[in-house]
Amino acid sequence: MKISSAKDLEVYKKSYLLAMEIFELSKSFPLEERYALTCQIRRSSRSISMNLREAWAKRRYEAGFISKLTDCDGENSETDTSLDFALDCGYITPQQHETLTAGCSEVGRMLGSMLRNPAPFLITKS
Repeated sequence: MKISSAKDLEVYKKSYLLAMEIFELSKSFPLEERYALTCQIRRSSRSISMNLREAWAKRRYEAGFISKLTDCDGENSETDTSLDFALDCGYITPQQHETLTAGCSEVGRMLGSMLRNPAPFLITKS
């Protein structure tokens, strides 16, 4: 399959789905977390796929592409940490935590693979 957009990338699809799952789940967080954990976990989880779109737009320049992928990886790690807080504060169940952190791990592995070998994604001069 030819990849013509970041939306075609499996890592994009998985990170987008993860963000949507977190959004739905975070609707049940307590009101006192609205401007803290709820907002933060939503922003970091959404930022993964948003930064992937930026990385895709910068793939003419390997350094720019890698920089944005590194941002994706950082946001993914931040999301994973926020899920730990949500579990320890009793906002999500251990099963929900396990499922969502497994998603973070999978996205992280995919990003790591792209970071180690960006060449297939770059626009090369013909």
